[in-house]
Amino acid sequence: MNRRDLLSASGLMLAGMAVPALAGRRAMAAGAEDQQLLKSLQVCTPADSLTYLLDGNRKFSKAWVAASGTGTPRQRMDKLNAIWDNNCQIDPAALAEGQKPVAAILSCADARVDPSWVFACGSGELFQVRSAGNTAFNDAIASMEYAVSVLGTPLVVVMGHSACGAVKAAIASNPLTPLLEDLVKPIRASFKPGQDLVEAIKGNVRSAAAGLVANSDVLRTAAANGKVTIRGAYFDIGSGAVTML
Repeated sequence: MNRRDLLSASGLMLAGMAVPALAGRRAMAAGAEDQQLLKSLQVCTPADSLTYLLDGNRKFSKAWVAASGTGTPRQRMDKLNAIWDNNCQIDPAALAEGQKPVAAILSCADARVDPSWVFACGSGELFQVRSAGNTAFNDAIASMEYAVSVLGTPLVVVMGHSACGAVKAAIASNPLTPLLEDLVKPIRASFKPGQDLVEAIKGNVRSAAAGLVANSDVLRTAAANGKVTIRGAYFDIGSGAVTML
């Protein structure tokens, strides 16, 4: 064995000995460390969640438009990745201990509508419930109750989007499966005569936001006491911009 190989082998042996020692020290200090990690979740908590989301969306929209028509996937990703350069990225070790989301989002399951992208947020910042048509079904309402009452989330946003397939299906007269009929039933109930597609999508958002309060004592009380704000929003896929309703 030459000198370089000997040094390398020695380094590996010392590293192997150090791992159990480090693990042991971490185990002994776990209580204090965990508390510190949980505190680090607060670092990314903004003073105003809605302002924080809209600021993030402005960054996303600018990058989204800049990436449109760019030649290669790598060039597009370079433009989009820049929006996270100065964002708060929570330590994964802290996320392993808990969560403190800045907002809860009820949005469509559409593959083009990822709230973390739309609002330029990192892991742990958004509590998300997604379903076709962003409908306030019972499981969604229960999930929002958890976000507000257990996690202390101060903002709930119901977000619809341009060219929503679920709303299109609700407008059309084509036959649907029984489960899809159940899905579009509350969407159809939100329609008003003479609406175009965009108006129907926004009307569905408003109806879903109202349904959160109407069907949940927890959310209704929290909203009345000022512990949570519930808002509707519309995301335009082409521009990447979110408009509050």
